[in-house]
Amino acid sequence: MEYISHPCIKPESLERRQYQFSISMDALEDHSLVVIPTGLGKTAIALIVAASRYYTIGGKILIVAPTKPLVEQHIRYFKNLFLVHDSKTPDDDFLFFTGETKAASRGAAWEKASVIFSTPQVIKNDIIAGRYSLAEVSLFVIDEAHRTVGNYAYVFLAEQYLKTACEPLILAMTASPGGNIEKISDIVQNLRVTKVLTRTEEDPDVKPYIHEKEIEYLSLSLPDALKKASHLLDILIKDRLHQLQEMGYAIPPKANLSMRTLNEISSHIQQSIARHDADGFVAASIHAELMKLRHAVLLCESQGSQVFSHYLQKLLLEANSPGGSKASRRIAEDPRFMQLLDMTIEWKEEIHPKFHILPEIIRSQLKQDPESKIIIFASYRDTVAGIVAALEREGISAERFVGQSGKENDTGLSQKKQIEVLNRFFMREFAVLVATSVGEEGLDIPSTDMVIFFEPVSSEIRSIQRKGRTGRHGTGSIIVLVTKGTSDEVAKSVSQKREKTMSQHIRGGIQSTQAQTSLFSPPPDPAEVRETLERLKSGPCIIVDDRETHSRVVEHLARMQSHLNLERLEVGDYLIGRLLIERKTTTDFVNSLIDRNLMTQLMRLSEQAYKPLLIIEGDGLYTVRDVHPNAIRGALAAIVVDMGIGILYTRTAEETAEMLCVLARREDDEPSHSYYSVPKRAYRSIKEAQETIIASFPNIGPTNAKKLLEEFGSVQGVVTASIDEITVIKGIGTKKAEKMFEVATRHYERG
Repeated sequence: MEYISHPCIKPESLERRQYQFSISMDALEDHSLVVIPTGLGKTAIALIVAASRYYTIGGKILIVAPTKPLVEQHIRYFKNLFLVHDSKTPDDDFLFFTGETKAASRGAAWEKASVIFSTPQVIKNDIIAGRYSLAEVSLFVIDEAHRTVGNYAYVFLAEQYLKTACEPLILAMTASPGGNIEKISDIVQNLRVTKVLTRTEEDPDVKPYIHEKEIEYLSLSLPDALKKASHLLDILIKDRLHQLQEMGYAIPPKANLSMRTLNEISSHIQQSIARHDADGFVAASIHAELMKLRHAVLLCESQGSQVFSHYLQKLLLEANSPGGSKASRRIAEDPRFMQLLDMTIEWKEEIHPKFHILPEIIRSQLKQDPESKIIIFASYRDTVAGIVAALEREGISAERFVGQSGKENDTGLSQKKQIEVLNRFFMREFAVLVATSVGEEGLDIPSTDMVIFFEPVSSEIRSIQRKGRTGRHGTGSIIVLVTKGTSDEVAKSVSQKREKTMSQHIRGGIQSTQAQTSLFSPPPDPAEVRETLERLKSGPCIIVDDRETHSRVVEHLARMQSHLNLERLEVGDYLIGRLLIERKTTTDFVNSLIDRNLMTQLMRLSEQAYKPLLIIEGDGLYTVRDVHPNAIRGALAAIVVDMGIGILYTRTAEETAEMLCVLARREDDEPSHSYYSVPKRAYRSIKEAQETIIASFPNIGPTNAKKLLEEFGSVQGVVTASIDEITVIKGIGTKKAEKMFEVATRHYERG
């Protein structure tokens, strides 16, 4: 066997595969998107490029992946094979960041490290907070790059990296960028990719490393009981379609009712609401019923009788709850729904054939090879739980692999637990891993002998990712369970068509998108980067609640070079001097009004803020939900008149960011006429009264007040402190300290 020889790669550790080496050499020339099938060694390509880049240029290597288990795989791989040239502090060379890493320690750790591994949101938060910059990063590796669209953190990071890095190079990798040419074009544009480097399993330099994959589609018949249930659901759906048709909406035949047509109907309904059509809200409720009933059909036909039954019971509970939707109530009031529910309650055991054939398939595989590892993919958590229970009843060892969840009755698996489950699967402590989509991306599960699709998936990306879990180190088999005459067959057909289209785009059409990529500006001068960072530190500060960093508002603030601090705010989303600001999109505002927690939330804002503000972002405040306009007007009046909260309106996230910047500059100017008088109130404790007194100083606010009191011990200690002593406190610059000193020491003028 021939090995890669390089000063930064451990000798005789990395097999030299010509296609990997060739792609790596091309990727060193410019920003590249590597598209190769799962199992062909994307991480090996990243290692070769990283070694070459680090040896010739130095700097830092940044590798990001969407999940903690995937990040851990990368760091294990690099620690085993990558050699940091002339390392003086080996323990600090490799750095692993996740959301659990303390923010306060990340800046210092970054400075020491040579190779950093992280989930993207952590790096995004740190860049926004100014804990470090990407100026010294000489290679930015993005795994699962098909996510580089929309509001995902990859988009923001790529933009910031290309703006600030002195010698930038992006290496993006994926097994499946998708079959939509527009989405592929977005990925290429967002990454400023000038090269798309691809291989398929049919290429001559790849074929020697490909193991055979046998794909088998098993067609199963729906039992009569489930056919009857599906028929009843069809009647309910046709009834709703007829109601919409009677109201003047263009409705396709039931057989052509796809998700796309449902979205088109919804768009027409929203237009009716915008025109103040009295029937628009009724139509919106009927459409919501259609969505729930369509989901019920999917569960009935492809997910099993027990999952279907539980969903119907959930609809009934929702209908009977005080905050239940009108759609759920209207469905539950339909006698045919109750007939359907009564029918499902009689099903004491699972009757869908998928649950009965699974143990047979697995026993057959284990008989052939007792050491086999098998993965079953299912789309829903309830289905995963049902499969695990069914296999265990048959004496087959199985465990679930799902993501985290905020639900009280099912918290899912933390990332730490996910890693533990995978490690035990590696060691074959159990034979079958039953996973949702969290197991589809990137996970390196060696020697997986069989992958079972509990249902076909229409997404070509998910289908390819699932198939890539087997056949990596030996012959693998793929079995797809398809219920005849149902949505399963539609999903199978759509997926096959999209996979074929994606392959054509990668080989042909995708290349044309590279020509559209605009040239970005030359790398910035390091001195300019440092100057910008220093300017931000001295400018007006916007304190952002650390749970807001997923919003586009924070990204726009970072692009506007605002001075941002990330902190956990107990109330509000943004704190600017004396201003405490809650941001709501129009949808959030109306939803929280319906859920009855809006007024409680804003009352806390009013009580704890010196200058409370509410920003309502977006259009259609009176049309987003089936709520009477007077109810919304009444809420707005109560917020302004009863709570004393000012309301500002913006149309977009960018406009919200611009408004926050204006407020920050205004607070920084500190015009004398806008000083705020602390309201008369009864304080719960002396501590609260002390914090209020100090926070009332110009541009200090609650957060800085706590810092000052903790440092100087009392109100008297703060008031008598010198300007130099005050500026030691993080977040309080010379301007604020001078203003505090002036207010505390200037002689009071009467009149």
